[in-house]
Amino acid sequence: MINISTIIFLLIRIFSNPFANVFQKKLSKDNQSSVINLYSYLILSILTFPFIKKYLFGLNYETNLIILILIAGFLCAMGTICIIKAVNIGELSVLGPINSYKSIIGLISAIFLLKEFPSIIGITGIILIIFGSRYIFDTTNEGFSLKLFKRKDIQLRFLALVLTGIEAAFLKKIIILTSVEACFIFWCLSGLFWSFIFVIILKKDIKPKSKKFIQYIITIAICLGLMQYSTNYVFERMNVGYALALFQLSSIVTVILGCKFFKEKNIIRKLIGSIIMIIGSVLIILY
Repeated sequence: MINISTIIFLLIRIFSNPFANVFQKKLSKDNQSSVINLYSYLILSILTFPFIKKYLFGLNYETNLIILILIAGFLCAMGTICIIKAVNIGELSVLGPINSYKSIIGLISAIFLLKEFPSIIGITGIILIIFGSRYIFDTTNEGFSLKLFKRKDIQLRFLALVLTGIEAAFLKKIIILTSVEACFIFWCLSGLFWSFIFVIILKKDIKPKSKKFIQYIITIAICLGLMQYSTNYVFERMNVGYALALFQLSSIVTVILGCKFFKEKNIIRKLIGSIIMIIGSVLIILY
């Protein structure tokens, strides 16, 4: 049974991610995705410093835990870079629903890593979420076809969902070994580490190139922080495959924000697709 606190954090997760995407898209017009990622994790890491002693001291740092932290940080940092690149060149209202496929990646990962198996009703709900996304893809010139998957923004978004979908299972393993709070701090610090490595490898100029950079990057960091903490909180209390499916409700928010902030079209059809995803999510909640 899902309690009130879990529902609250689900709602935070559903709304925070789309708003992060909006400001990432705005900022990516003048700034590199790897640089945006670096500053986002830097702000988050600074905010976690006061809590490091309380939640990280005294933990048993076995090799297995360290490896999990590094892998999760790599997957998330790389996945976020792909998302920023994708939203820079694509439509939020099209790219958002692609995230529904993450439930499949997360489900497969959870089966092998966490031994979590969904019921038939749960699988039906996930299938409905994916089916609903087809209505949205049909609004593109390519339609729901192989041509759609040749677009760079679509490819990057799918790569991002694979990376973050696998990451979800690693995060839950870390939560099991530590706590929600410790996992969140590890996520921030590991993400900062890998973002810094990526900037060095890619030889990017880290100097901000937008007048509203500080304002936007703080907003992005807050949204990402809320998104990840709420994700960890929900993962601790729910099956990963089901949680990832419920997170797809953010597709509705993404469609609306894409139309409002970037004048993206076909909102009715995209919302119909999103409603079908909601039906799938309701099945998961009830069963």
